[in-house]
Amino acid sequence: MRWLITLLTCCLPIPVMAHPHVFIDTGLEFIVDEAGQLTHVRVTWAYDEFYSLLVLEDMKLDQDADGILTTAEESRLTGFDAQWVEGYNGDLVLTAGDVPVVLSRPQEPRATTEDGRIVTSHLRKVEGGSVPANALSAKAFDETFYTAYELTRPVTVSGPVSCLVERFDPDIDGQLAQMQAFLRTLDADYDLEENDIPLVGENFATEIRLSCPDT
Repeated sequence: MRWLITLLTCCLPIPVMAHPHVFIDTGLEFIVDEAGQLTHVRVTWAYDEFYSLLVLEDMKLDQDADGILTTAEESRLTGFDAQWVEGYNGDLVLTAGDVPVVLSRPQEPRATTEDGRIVTSHLRKVEGGSVPANALSAKAFDETFYTAYELTRPVTVSGPVSCLVERFDPDIDGQLAQMQAFLRTLDADYDLEENDIPLVGENFATEIRLSCPDT
C-alpha cells in the first residue's frame, strides 16, 4: 500500500488530499475459549523504517545504529504507543453479528526492533467477558488515513477450538477511482482541510472474518 502515497499526491487533480504518513504492518491473534467465545485480541504493529528511525532518535535509543536494542532500551521503548487518549479505539474495529465489540485499553505492552524497525504488541480484552466468535469481523484502519495498516503479519486464532479465518482485501483500484471522481467535482481552490477531509481509511482496509463453532 506504500504506492498509494504516490498515486494520491501525483495523480489526483488537486494536491491537498489525505494520504498515509505512517505505515504499519499489522498482525492479529484472536484468543478464544473452549466455548468458541472471543476473550482477547493481541495486536502486533511493525512500524515503517522511517517512522521507527524518528522514534528511536527522539527517544535516544539504538545509539550505535545497529538496529538492535538492549534489554534496558526495550524497557524504555515499551508502551510508547500504548498511551491512548480517551475514546481512541486503537484503530481496530470489531463487530460480532454487526454489533460493535468493545475492547479494553492496551494491556501487556511489548516492544523490540527487527532489522531497525520498531515492532510492538499489546493485548486487548473483550469488555464484558467474551462474545461469540461466530460471524466476527475485524478491520484495522485509521479513518483519516494518516496511518496505513497492512495485514501482512500473521493473523491467527489461539484456543482449544478450531476456527475458520477468511480474508477479504479491498478493491484498491475501485476505491482510488471513486476518490478521483470525487476530487474532480471540486474547484481547484477547494480547501479539503477546512471543509473536512473525506474519511477514506476504512475503504482501504482488509477485513478479517472469523467463524468458530459453538460448543
